[in-house]
Amino acid sequence: MNPGAPNYPMASLYVGNLHTDITEAMLFEKFSTAGPVLSIRVCRDMITRRSLGYAYVNFQQPADAERALDTMNFDIIKGRPIRIMWSQRDPSLRKSGVGNVFIKNLDKNIDNKAMYDTFSAFGNILSCKVTQDESGASKGYGFVHFETEEAANKSIEKVNGMLLNGKKVYVGKFIPRKERQKELGEKAKLFTNVYVKNFGEEMSDDKLKEMFEKYGTITSHKVMIKDDGKSRGFGFVAFEDPNSAEQAVLDLNGKEIAEGKCMYVGRAQKKAERQQELKRKFEQLKIERLNRYQGVNLYVKNLDDTIDDERLRKEFTPFGTITSAKVMMEDGRSKGFGFVCFSQPEEATKAVTEMNGRIVGSKPLYVALAQRKEDRKAHLASQYMQRMANMRMQQMGQIFHQPGNAGSYFVPTLPQPQRFYGPAQMAQIRATPRWPAQPNQVRPNAQTGNSGFASMQAAPFRAAPRAPAAQAGALRNNMSARPITGLQAVSNNMPSRSMTGPAVGVSPGQSRPSNYKYTANMRNPPQAAMALPTPSGPSMQQAVHIQGQEPLTASMLAAAPPQEQKQMLGERLFPLIHDMNPQLTGKITGMLLEIDNSELLHMLEHKESLKAKVDEAVAVLQAHQAKQAVAPKKE
Repeated sequence: MNPGAPNYPMASLYVGNLHTDITEAMLFEKFSTAGPVLSIRVCRDMITRRSLGYAYVNFQQPADAERALDTMNFDIIKGRPIRIMWSQRDPSLRKSGVGNVFIKNLDKNIDNKAMYDTFSAFGNILSCKVTQDESGASKGYGFVHFETEEAANKSIEKVNGMLLNGKKVYVGKFIPRKERQKELGEKAKLFTNVYVKNFGEEMSDDKLKEMFEKYGTITSHKVMIKDDGKSRGFGFVAFEDPNSAEQAVLDLNGKEIAEGKCMYVGRAQKKAERQQELKRKFEQLKIERLNRYQGVNLYVKNLDDTIDDERLRKEFTPFGTITSAKVMMEDGRSKGFGFVCFSQPEEATKAVTEMNGRIVGSKPLYVALAQRKEDRKAHLASQYMQRMANMRMQQMGQIFHQPGNAGSYFVPTLPQPQRFYGPAQMAQIRATPRWPAQPNQVRPNAQTGNSGFASMQAAPFRAAPRAPAAQAGALRNNMSARPITGLQAVSNNMPSRSMTGPAVGVSPGQSRPSNYKYTANMRNPPQAAMALPTPSGPSMQQAVHIQGQEPLTASMLAAAPPQEQKQMLGERLFPLIHDMNPQLTGKITGMLLEIDNSELLHMLEHKESLKAKVDEAVAVLQAHQAKQAVAPKKE
């Protein structure tokens, strides 16, 4: 870098002219060869998520970014040469125009790389671009942005007027659009070339000169003719003095000549300039029209096919003075919508209130204030984004909200490390949220009616925050399926008795979570834990029971890491699908695991839903196999 050149401490590159299909992964694979890449971002549309055609690549070291700029600029990716430059976050450098050069009259075969090679001899280039149309073809002009003003001036001095690919190019200082439009406005006041049209086929050069020479000295004149020698109806007259040209426009524009035609006389313009002026006038008229009809024009849809303009006007007449009523037609048939314009906004508001939803003919009308197409698209996009955000929030709420307690939320946490487990037991136990230990818990003897007291040996477990009632109920359903070795639930001196009675201090209709697990071969498993709660008690989550596997609940699934959730569901889906279709079990299971987890849980609980999905998957596979079998025959 030169001492006076800008500094780029962020080592960030701008990558432009990208194909819309290029992703961050493709760019990472490309640029990581130059050095360690810190981050890559392809800029996309906020609504459609479609690529905008440029990206930013951030390197860890400026030297790596400079290497990528020197070696990868204009490389082809997906058929397009990428354009790399230093990322300049401050737009003041670009807007100042310092070092920026404009080149026009370029040959169509000159691309970004050819122009870069041509102008790089005069100094370091920040940006180089040949403007292209929608199809990727050159428009014949481009821009080169140098680091210094000296390099730009040197390129203008050396290249302006040179031949590039046989065409004489113009190189000059870049002028911003606002200044260019201001300059064009000043030129419009001082012009010498006049455009004349609408004078018929009989006009000749001599007649045109005779008509205009009384206003001043004419340097050239020409009537444009067709191949058969007849006039094309327009021509040009160039005066020596701008005042003569202006006076000719004032006197002859709109003058009626032979055959009842009114001649047009005005300043001669280039096609692009004329199109820009017409576009500006059209936009201005459009804005004026929208402002004039703002709040009084109504959009009416869902119209019956029998409703025409007169019927539409008749239906809305009671609400005020109608300036226009129109049903949109196509090939003589109604398109189902139209517009009604009132004279006052109050009348339009009243019509919307009264007519929206009213049945006219055989259909209820939809009536609303008319909107511009752009405003309507923006409004619909905003509604869509809001709806998607609400759906995501509802899905998050369904995962974390426990239906048994409307005011509680359960956030899965990492399980505490358990001790005294052997390797065999560790392979069988799946980590789940733990419930609090209850030391010195008192339980009555359900069989004898005695209330015995015993100290619980809770050493193998640590106390944890209390889980919601619905979670605890789900875990109690699974206690008999979780063997634990080395845990003595009750001290040796405690009498043997059933655990089906209610705990002390707990109403009979309620249950309290235990602070220990039971071995698989215990003699008296707790029956109260298996019973459904009473209507007054908290609701319990339903568990999915698959023969030979532990029950599965929504809370257990939410507690598991994301990479294990599909594994848990797949282990339970495989045997069920194997019973329905043993030949394609693996493929069908893989296809179904692409579905959302909540829907998979529903299919595990409702076998008819699972059967329908399996049949659908089998049909897809059979159709694919049939297509594969037909393909070789066609070849």
